[in-house]
Amino acid sequence: METEIQRMKELIPRLREASKAYYQESREIMSNFEYDKLYDELSALEAKTGIILSGSPTQQVGYQVLSELPKETHEEPMLSLDKTKSVEDLQQWLGSQKGLLSWKMDGLTVVLTYENGTLAKAVTRGNGEIGEVITPNARAFSNIPLTIAYKGQLILRGEAVITYTDFERINEEIGDADAKYKNPRNLCSGSVRQLNSKITAERNVHFEAFALVKAEGVDFKNSRKEQFLWLKNQGFEVVHHEEVTAANLPDKVAWFAGQIEHNDIPSDGLVLLYDDIAYGDSLGRTAKFPRNSIAFKWQDEIRETTLSYIEWSPSRTGLINPVAVFEPVELEGTTVSRASVHNISIMEGLELGVGDKITVYKANMIIPQIADNLTRSGVKDIPKICPVCGGATEIRQTNDVKSLYCTNPDCQAKKIKSFTLFVSRDALNIDGLSEATLEKFIGAGFIHEYADIFHLSVHKEAITQMEGFGQKSYDNLISSIKTASHTTLPRLIYGLGIAGIGLANAKMLCRHFNYDLEKMRTCDGEELTAVDGIGGVLAQAWVDYFASAKNNEVLDHLLGELHIEKEQAEENGTAFAGMTFVITGSVEHFANRKELQALIESKGGKATGSVTSKTTYLINNDTQSSSSKNKKAKELGIPILSEEDFLKLLQEKEEGEG
Repeated sequence: METEIQRMKELIPRLREASKAYYQESREIMSNFEYDKLYDELSALEAKTGIILSGSPTQQVGYQVLSELPKETHEEPMLSLDKTKSVEDLQQWLGSQKGLLSWKMDGLTVVLTYENGTLAKAVTRGNGEIGEVITPNARAFSNIPLTIAYKGQLILRGEAVITYTDFERINEEIGDADAKYKNPRNLCSGSVRQLNSKITAERNVHFEAFALVKAEGVDFKNSRKEQFLWLKNQGFEVVHHEEVTAANLPDKVAWFAGQIEHNDIPSDGLVLLYDDIAYGDSLGRTAKFPRNSIAFKWQDEIRETTLSYIEWSPSRTGLINPVAVFEPVELEGTTVSRASVHNISIMEGLELGVGDKITVYKANMIIPQIADNLTRSGVKDIPKICPVCGGATEIRQTNDVKSLYCTNPDCQAKKIKSFTLFVSRDALNIDGLSEATLEKFIGAGFIHEYADIFHLSVHKEAITQMEGFGQKSYDNLISSIKTASHTTLPRLIYGLGIAGIGLANAKMLCRHFNYDLEKMRTCDGEELTAVDGIGGVLAQAWVDYFASAKNNEVLDHLLGELHIEKEQAEENGTAFAGMTFVITGSVEHFANRKELQALIESKGGKATGSVTSKTTYLINNDTQSSSSKNKKAKELGIPILSEEDFLKLLQEKEEGEG
């Protein structure tokens, strides 16, 4: 008994810290697989001993929320779901009852309250007892009805999610690889809990209802399915669900498994709910779980393999990421041989050493992860020098997470990644300077800072003699550099690689400060957060960048090589001020979509990637197409314009200005 209690005392703080990191701070200190394994071990020990220690995560729904958002106590506690990985357990649980099987969405649970047909309140799940009031942000969700036909009090629960499509789109707009979001859930959590609802709107947060809590006076015929149908008729999107019995459950679970790779909404399992409302409610609840529903977690396909080595991958911020490289195995229909280990803390938790026998799986059947280390030889040989530059490394600890960093400010990895961004298409757009070529030039000492690119001609002889380079390649490169010296301020700002500042944010900042670079360099955090789309984190990254004397020196040298074209929206008119466009399909009157986007922005408008209630026009030459964007626009009553229609609209707006 003493041994079991001691083990429980070890497990509780580990699980609490991991849960706090994941739900409250949007970071991971252990894999979901490891968390579930330790949680199940704790539950089993509590059942065996009959003892539950204070602070046990099996008795707590979550953690106290920490933010500046207002707090509110839920009328009824929002409980977690009991879970299983066995289809047989699901069948036994369902028994002779009919059920509804649906996705278990991986986002942020939100409670909506409607009064007299109008959205009155939105509150996050929080710790299950107390949530955060996010009503202004909910009104900015892409698909929530602000008014409904039903005039009584309606309370429903659903999941706020960001689709994989939008997740990838948002990450593509972030030039800094290290500033990109790790997964859709973390992005969604930050988007829903913004203090500025404009940022929420830009993130295209999607809401899917999964439970009706209260709607007095409506006859649902004692059926959860009828509740879902009713919610659909009120204008809500409802989580995809299938009717099931114990007999067809295995086939339905298999069907969902086959849909995972096509499902744009992040999911980490399934939920089974009794269709019979009265029966489900009569079962009551435990301290933590309702008895009318149960979660199903995928039985991960696990393969055993051998760890070949740890690859240490430096980034331009100096962070050196460990990647486990193992003997290839087949998982979920594909061959995998690599998995990110994220940081040293996770490596130490797994006691991961070269040659160890490890088990691997795909988290949510998508992302390769290490499940367990069977031999646990221990972490050895953490690099004392950077694998790229040979400079000293150091282990830094932040919020109990240990990570490896290169301390050399002149590390080639930092430089190569930075220069690759600087010469990329949306920045200075210099053809002929691939990452491999930059590596050669930096290694040869031709490039130390951005301005050196514009003096590569002094190294003509050495460059033309390099492998893969001849006179023609050299001439093309120099010509491209000359063209790139005439650029715009947003391109320059984006190319500097300030953490989190993508091209779209760069354009917004330039417009806000009227293209005055000096004002932009010297502004403070308060001024920055007043800019549409700039939150506290981005503002701090900007201020920190320009607080560096070295960064300012590098920029000053660069400015001496550039001709910055003036491109004030004010000079080009404000024909599209306050309008939001979405462009889809091929274009005929413009070189590409980017050219059309640039025109819209020059006229004071905004171009986004997804059709939402905030969209003013959808531009698609095939106005009658059955594409998803066209369907969405028609559902929302948003006009669909051909290019000809768009150009006519522009002419009318400009004539109106004149």
